[in-house]
Amino acid sequence: MTEPLHPAAPHHLPSFITAPGETDVLMVVVGIVLVAAVLAVGNLYLHLHSLPERMAHKSQKLQFEIVAVLGLLSLFTHNHLFWVIGLFLAMVDLPDFSTPLRKIAGSVEKMAGVVPEEIPTEPPHGAGAVQTSAAVDAQVESAKSEVHGHA
Repeated sequence: MTEPLHPAAPHHLPSFITAPGETDVLMVVVGIVLVAAVLAVGNLYLHLHSLPERMAHKSQKLQFEIVAVLGLLSLFTHNHLFWVIGLFLAMVDLPDFSTPLRKIAGSVEKMAGVVPEEIPTEPPHGAGAVQTSAAVDAQVESAKSEVHGHA
């Protein structure tokens, strides 16, 4: 029981036109393609957006945290200048100023006769630099006597 076509309708209809009550295959296919395209473009955008952070992480840059924060700022504020600055910062290798300054400060402390303080993040000097509890107690006692002598 097919209904006859309206007299004004063309006799040959394209294949994408569906009869009433049937599933529109073209609309379903376009919907799936649209969802896939949105997910693909979003994935590409986020992959491109994290490019400066990945570049700084691979090369073990000192400014990695700054680049990561700039990437997050550009993501949440939609300000692309932060992303460009983060990209340039990830490409540039900043010189290490802290190590030479730390060595200069240690040398000046030695020249002044002050025992330089050990930095807890640095490994101890020498392979067998493990201190016994008696040596640590002796250092603590000598430090206390120096403090009481100044008072």
